[in-house]
Amino acid sequence: MNQYFSLLKSERGSGTVATTALVIVALLLAGATLAWVAAVHAAMNAAAAADLAALAGADTARGLRPGDPCEVARSLAQMNHASLETCIVEPDGQTVMVSAKVPVSFQALGLELYSATAKARAGAPPLDQAEPGRQVR
Repeated sequence: MNQYFSLLKSERGSGTVATTALVIVALLLAGATLAWVAAVHAAMNAAAAADLAALAGADTARGLRPGDPCEVARSLAQMNHASLETCIVEPDGQTVMVSAKVPVSFQALGLELYSATAKARAGAPPLDQAEPGRQVR
């Protein structure tokens, strides 16, 4: 009987070590999940900002609104918390290609991990390209 109690005494504190290890693993998983969610959120924001900037730039290039296509695209990207990396008005004068960047950061910690980048292209469809089932007149 004394041997049994001496074995129990030798394992005292092992539950604390196991619990501490489980808490550390849970915190690491939570941190990794938060980083993944932040990356996906930034990628979606970058894609939306690039799409909207390209559409606004293309409308400006086609003369539907006043201004410089790239400046309009830049201001719209900034309104969507993105920075415009590139803006190219294609030779046809109606199509705009843009690239927008959104940083992935943890503002509470002051860390910037990386930047999510997205590209978009917008413009008028070619006149010789008809939709299936429709005739071009």
